[in-house]
Amino acid sequence: MAAKWADVQEGMEIPALKKNPTSQQLVQWAAGSGDFYQIHYDKDFAISTGLKGIIVHGALKHAFLGQLVHDWVGNTGRIKKFACSYRGMDYPNEEMTCRGIVKKKYEANGEKLVDLEIWTENPQGQKTTPGTATVRLP
Repeated sequence: MAAKWADVQEGMEIPALKKNPTSQQLVQWAAGSGDFYQIHYDKDFAISTGLKGIIVHGALKHAFLGQLVHDWVGNTGRIKKFACSYRGMDYPNEEMTCRGIVKKKYEANGEKLVDLEIWTENPQGQKTTPGTATVRLP
């Protein structure tokens, strides 16, 4: 169910989104995005660069966070601002959790707005892709 501004409280957590990207999904993302850097699909190449194996595209994690926020605001809300940065590696076939908390709830220019802190989290609980979003809610 989509979030309603009246129900939102600062400090509340939004529903988490769990992802478990596969190597096949990474190849599909590479084809769709045009990002064919070998660290995302060639294990031997990735290891030769010092990684422990192939890694999930940062932009795919960005898309997962977009899904997290969109799922929360629903079709009646709007994402006004959205950004993240790539701070850690995530690996295929490892569960990744997308999370968010409400940082601020306010009205501006006649809009009911919510600022979120969002991130992806690896199985060890480390935030690998921190970000922020501002959304308008009904």
